[in-house]
Amino acid sequence: MKIDRRSFLGAAVIGLPAIALPGLTAAAATPPPGAVPMAAWPHQFTENGARVTIYEPQAIDWPNHATLSARAAIAITPIGRTTPIMGTIEFSGATEVDTDNNLVYFTNPTLISSSFPALDTSQAYTLQTRIAAFLTLMPPKIIPLNTVLLSLNEKPAAAGPPLNNNPPVIFYSAQPASLVVFDGEPTMAPIASTGLTYAVNTNWDVIQDQANGGAWYLLNNGIWLVAQAYTGPYQPAGPLPAAFSKIPNDANFGEIRRNVPGKPPTAGLVPIIFISTKPAEIIVTAGAPTFTPVPQTSLQAVTNSGAVLFRYTPTNSFYYLVSGRWFTASSLYGPWTFATPSLPPDFSRLSPDGTYGNLLASVPGTTAAQAAVLKAQVPTRATLPRSTTKVAVTYAGAPNFAPIPGTAMTYATNTAFQVIGTAGQYYCCYQGAWFVASAPTGPWMLATAVPAVIYTIPPSSPVYNVTYVQVYGSTTAAVTYGYTAGYMMGFITAGILAYGTGYYYPPYVAYGHVPVYYPYAYTYAGNVHYNTATGAWASTGTVYGAYGRTATAGYGYNPSTGTYARGAAVYGPYGGAAAGSRYNPSTGAYAHGSAVWGNGSASAHAYGYNPSTGMAGSTTQNANAYGRWGSSSVSGPNGSVNTASASNARGTAGAFNASNGAQGAAVHTNNGNNAGAVKTANGNVYAGSDGNVYQHNSSGWSKYNSGSWQQMQKPTQQSAQANHSTYQRPTTSSQNWGQLNRDQTARQYGGYNRGSYGGAGGGTRRRW
Repeated sequence: MKIDRRSFLGAAVIGLPAIALPGLTAAAATPPPGAVPMAAWPHQFTENGARVTIYEPQAIDWPNHATLSARAAIAITPIGRTTPIMGTIEFSGATEVDTDNNLVYFTNPTLISSSFPALDTSQAYTLQTRIAAFLTLMPPKIIPLNTVLLSLNEKPAAAGPPLNNNPPVIFYSAQPASLVVFDGEPTMAPIASTGLTYAVNTNWDVIQDQANGGAWYLLNNGIWLVAQAYTGPYQPAGPLPAAFSKIPNDANFGEIRRNVPGKPPTAGLVPIIFISTKPAEIIVTAGAPTFTPVPQTSLQAVTNSGAVLFRYTPTNSFYYLVSGRWFTASSLYGPWTFATPSLPPDFSRLSPDGTYGNLLASVPGTTAAQAAVLKAQVPTRATLPRSTTKVAVTYAGAPNFAPIPGTAMTYATNTAFQVIGTAGQYYCCYQGAWFVASAPTGPWMLATAVPAVIYTIPPSSPVYNVTYVQVYGSTTAAVTYGYTAGYMMGFITAGILAYGTGYYYPPYVAYGHVPVYYPYAYTYAGNVHYNTATGAWASTGTVYGAYGRTATAGYGYNPSTGTYARGAAVYGPYGGAAAGSRYNPSTGAYAHGSAVWGNGSASAHAYGYNPSTGMAGSTTQNANAYGRWGSSSVSGPNGSVNTASASNARGTAGAFNASNGAQGAAVHTNNGNNAGAVKTANGNVYAGSDGNVYQHNSSGWSKYNSGSWQQMQKPTQQSAQANHSTYQRPTTSSQNWGQLNRDQTARQYGGYNRGSYGGAGGGTRRRW
């Protein structure tokens, strides 16, 4: 489905009106003054001459995502000693979640307990008193959100709500083709006084000329096609009717006017046009599918298509990913069935840092999928002032309400706002906030509570997503709201996070000379992709042209910032280029970037600035058939960090330096050898739940004991039972070993995922 000039439809497809509510769209947390980036872990300072190092915390508990309890390894080297005294501390602190950047801001730490196995009780107590004092002096810190979530060992919901996971209509073509989706039967509106009408319920430029026998004209990649019925078949239009030259050259029709008379079609290269009156998807290959083996799996990627498409060689079945869901079929022509719960194990073997690593978020059982599901349950919050936060609900005519099946509630149909009627009251959910009124037309005020019955709205209702918005608190001056991923159409199903409920919600249409059209969110809206780094969904539409040449336009919404993004791209078999930009009117933040690729190589650059925080950043990344390389920098009021990295078939190397003097470099080779040099202490140090300090390296786990590290063996079932029977705190219990492995995975994945910006939609070519 093509995304073009009509932003009101693009916004509706994503699920929200494109209108910013002051004070709410800037809900993402901003770093507290003096916050130290995660590159600064471990945190080091001097206290009365003693060198103190606090390592990156490991989460223990995070009730309501507000106060974090954590444990951390700590090393203290007093004056006159060369080896540190090492132990563990447990502490708590206040948190703010920045889901846009996948970070947790940690402030006001308070010591709960400490453990120093090498010290006697008196020494340990004296040391704990000093730690409690200097811990309060630690500046605000930043921890990767995924590190916190994965350390907690919370069990994410595997089933989720009762979604409709039946496959959409999936078209396939091995030659140039386009998919035109109408939201129901075509809804036509006049184009000024031209005598022409255009379809308002599609993102394509579709025009009907009643004076020419009711012919239908379709603008496809600059070429005009014509058919006697909107369903086709379409063929080159030839000379256009004279009325086309009278189309206004304004903001709404300027693109059409610029394409009059249009480009002449190239013989034999006119695309096939597929038509659907409800959400659908299309797979196009440039000729017969081209298969490329995926290393260390029995999968083959279809590389001459813009779709995320694989073949599993043991069964020769195809697997297609769309809107976060996998579907399978024995033929590209179908029939397709839902496959996410029964994916072959080879999908979980995709390399996290390989070409298809960003697809792991849609593979049940993987760390990436678990992180996405856990993150979907973390609310984005905002506190709105009662005196200035207002909303004015408008209707097309008198308010019209329809029942919500299975409930006694109703919802408004002839408005772009989500209004629900229950027990004589009306509740409007708008931009993540609840408003209440005694009449459907208002006056509206912020709601301090929402009836529990609203949260029983089923997924089959077009207003189901409001059940993911809650009231978190209120005062006489303000109300705090929060929403989780479901409000932005991200839902948990089959152990993964998918986009949309899978239900099709027919639009509200009031026919007339100028029809009224209110659409609802689509699940299948033309390649909707998930960004593992931010949790944002992006929707792109693609027009397929000759020999794989394609033109793509994108429209996305970032739930963490309330920011809409638009971009456009063109690519083909020999290369391409793309550009896009974002702007958040609530904060003044902006970002822009561009990319080019072709013949096995690529280059990209992006820059962003946020005046409310003073933070700026840029990145340049390059790749070719032999490897990739790039550099990035982030700067702000408290300093800057610069990074550089490269990888090829032999391994990976990286380095960083910061304005505070911290520096480092590391190498990882494909034969398993690692080397590193950092001007801070080893970051792979962990606090065990048994009070001891452990270190992880390529050989496994080591335990700190009297100034040296002792290699540990994985506990056996027999040793675990023996330790349990003595009722003593074991040094390496199965529980402690499992927690250490979980913390190590969480820290590794949190750092890795922090910098990625690829969506689950598509290998190396679909980046938003």
